[in-house]
Amino acid sequence: MWEPIDIPADKSKPFTAYANWRLKVSDGGRHTWHYLQTPKESEKWPQDTVDKYWLGLPTNLPNLPPAKDALSAAQNGFKFYKNLQSDDGHWAGEYGGPMFLLPGFVIGSYVSGMTFTQEERLEMIRYLLNRADPNDGGWGIHVEGCSTVFGTALNYCSMRILGVDADHPAMIKARATLHRLGGATGIPSWGKFWLSVLNVYDWDGCNSIPPELWLLPEWVPIHPSRWWIHTRNVYIPMSYLYGLRFQAEEDELILSLRNELYIDDYDQIDWPAQRNNVAAVDLYSPHSKLLDFLNTILGAYESCSFPPARRLALKRAYRLICMEDENTSYQTIGPVSKMINLICRVHEEGRDSDAFRMHDMRRRDFMWMGPDGLRVCGTNGSQLWDIAFITQAVVEGGLATDPQGENCESMIKALDWLDKCQIRDNPVHYESAYRHRTKGAWPFSTKEQGYTVSDCTGEGLKAVLYLQEHLSYTAKVISERRLCDAVDTMLSMQNEGGGFASYELIRGPRLLEAINPAEVFGDIMIEYAYPECTTSVVTALSIFKKHYPNYRRAEIDRTTKDAISFLHSAQRPDGSWYGSWGICFTYAMMFTLESLSLNGETYESSESVKRACEFLISKQMNDGGWGETYMSCVTCEYTQHTKSQVVQTSWAVLALIYAGYPHREPIEKAVRLVMSRQLPDGSWAQESIEGIFNKNCAISYPNFKFSFTIWMLGRAHHYLEGLVQKN
Repeated sequence: MWEPIDIPADKSKPFTAYANWRLKVSDGGRHTWHYLQTPKESEKWPQDTVDKYWLGLPTNLPNLPPAKDALSAAQNGFKFYKNLQSDDGHWAGEYGGPMFLLPGFVIGSYVSGMTFTQEERLEMIRYLLNRADPNDGGWGIHVEGCSTVFGTALNYCSMRILGVDADHPAMIKARATLHRLGGATGIPSWGKFWLSVLNVYDWDGCNSIPPELWLLPEWVPIHPSRWWIHTRNVYIPMSYLYGLRFQAEEDELILSLRNELYIDDYDQIDWPAQRNNVAAVDLYSPHSKLLDFLNTILGAYESCSFPPARRLALKRAYRLICMEDENTSYQTIGPVSKMINLICRVHEEGRDSDAFRMHDMRRRDFMWMGPDGLRVCGTNGSQLWDIAFITQAVVEGGLATDPQGENCESMIKALDWLDKCQIRDNPVHYESAYRHRTKGAWPFSTKEQGYTVSDCTGEGLKAVLYLQEHLSYTAKVISERRLCDAVDTMLSMQNEGGGFASYELIRGPRLLEAINPAEVFGDIMIEYAYPECTTSVVTALSIFKKHYPNYRRAEIDRTTKDAISFLHSAQRPDGSWYGSWGICFTYAMMFTLESLSLNGETYESSESVKRACEFLISKQMNDGGWGETYMSCVTCEYTQHTKSQVVQTSWAVLALIYAGYPHREPIEKAVRLVMSRQLPDGSWAQESIEGIFNKNCAISYPNFKFSFTIWMLGRAHHYLEGLVQKN
């Protein structure tokens, strides 16, 4: 057991000395937070503006002259945001929001014999206290969601492992909510897995996760290599631990949790009856009859499984786990799979192994300090994603054209980082680990993590082309051959029908969604073609061929034509496009209307574009802004926020500008709204959460409030001037 810990009474104040926290940026954008113990350490490593900003401490940056117009507001915004640029050229930032990530880190570390520093534990506890529902004390699937069994049970366990006593008022309140919701027996399948690993839930209460699926012929439609990459990378180590029936050793805490989590006596629970028991508040994707049938068959197999096949399957799963670790420097594709891989590696190789040390070190790549405590992020960051947008914003907004200007150094540093971030080769374990090619790609986060998404490569390529081709003072540090490598990767990712998915081609039939076992997420079993991914690629290819017109021109033209056809087919009858990675319609429409405009479709020439603009205008709020809640993504219908949001307002205005919307007033009102929210130092306050994945889980992109506001204000200034001249 980890020793008990004293919890200060006021969660609104730091539980540690925030002046002692430092963000270290190294190795091409790697982020790790460190707590300095002595005044001498602090003297050698003083706290800088980046540290202070993300910790919520006063930055003491000066107030700027009030903006007179949209362009000066954009300039003020970037004057502030430049102070957050790391020495290596990129912008660090949080990527938190989901509330099931920290429990995986805590439970995985506990059962593997790892711990955290006292300061990390205190600030994890404080984060959970601050993110508990103020009314009932429970936790949801993400920071803006209502209390669920999934969030409440897992975070309750985390608090107890971290050292909070069961009689603490927060624990009493959370426990009451958990019991009101039916207790932990109704936790969804991923929660059942984590509680089984912790040995506070019986494996007999879990539906089968057989590693033998990896022994099926690869042509079988349900072979796991056909699943979406996040799903298969989670279920590989899940199946390994399930196949072993791995459980933590009993201790005093585990025995106590068995009594705390359930309404009924732990020893009296009918565990097989809980396999399909999921609390109504958690259930987003109910089981299909097909899934229930397969679970029945697999459950019967478990009672008479063939030991040689199980051993062979475990060996196969473990090899895939090792290859994933080696391909990603022990970060894996995300924090859930990382921590399950960690448990597998420690079980197999022990606590004196290199795998233990590497996984231990890489845990901190996902941990992020903020004003409300220490959280776990959705990847090791969003480094490429953030730098790609702000560099495009600065160039398109006309903030960096002057070779003697104040923003030149920032753009040169950004280009240098983009140069170092490009992935030069395919994965070490390429086809054997079922990976798509990555040579020439840009990742979502860092080169070291090694995964690309189609739109990340598209936005990375656009950023490089803007910096190298539009600015007179930058060198062409990324060669034509390397740019062509990026194009090659994008061209390899187009699916039948013209659309682009996220990490790789669509490999499995849509029928696989009928066996989605996760219950809390939607569309997780296979890849899907997304408007946002498709449009980023189309835009990048359209810009690329202007500068390099002879490279694979016929293929680029054909790819673009097919992609545009997909976008038209994906447009909804009301003129909108649904966004799967941002909230929600405003996000997708910004990307889509940009790509359509680059291919000759504007408000004046395209009925499709005109309908899209009319949809956006119909959603503008009285104050001139736009705002959606994450429920737009959940319900697939536009859900108005009670307050307009500067990020979504910026997305909507950029969409209208790309479309060539001819009317000034809606754009002018939106510009005034965003300018009115700008703070005296040039920044904007954080508003509601901006991102989403798998329809039901929101995730944070706090750097968006800088990149897209600056982008929109700069573009709007020039666009409105053009409308005046035109009229």
